[in-house]
Amino acid sequence: MSIPESVTFEEAIAFTQSLLNQTATDKSQQAIAETITQLVKTEKGARGFFVTYLTSDNTLADNPSPEVVQALQSSPTIVAELLVKNLAMSAAMAISHRRKGNEEMAQGSDRVRSRTTHLIQQLKLPQVRELAQALRESAITGEGSYKTFLQRWNYDTEQRQVISQVIAQVIPEATSPSPMTTPHD
Repeated sequence: MSIPESVTFEEAIAFTQSLLNQTATDKSQQAIAETITQLVKTEKGARGFFVTYLTSDNTLADNPSPEVVQALQSSPTIVAELLVKNLAMSAAMAISHRRKGNEEMAQGSDRVRSRTTHLIQQLKLPQVRELAQALRESAITGEGSYKTFLQRWNYDTEQRQVISQVIAQVIPEATSPSPMTTPHD
């Protein structure tokens, strides 16, 4: 499957759905990885991939193969940003769905959070820590580089608190100061 450089978000969703459908056949993990590598080269492609991959009923996202992990590592800047945002968004949306009494949707958000957590742990991208730290800081203070992101989605105090807690659980080092800011004895 060849992915155009100018892939749209909608096309990326369709490509990913096709890819997930093909995993039920004899499609090789290497061919799947090549398609994912092409998708995550662009932000729109990566967004379309993750929205489909993380929400799919297909269990591929529950235990990504080494080839899938390697494919996602091929675009660390784009992938790290989207993983951190997906972690935050899924945690906040679970609260929103539960407030509306929609437990099925809340469980879907919980599954996305769990899958995102697993990917973060598998990929071990250095960029994730820095981005998670920045997002956590914005969630706590209402300021910083993720202020606009949090405002765009209208996350309230409880949702921002949960975002901060989830980041602290998944990326504990995001809660500790960086070595350069640690006071010396």
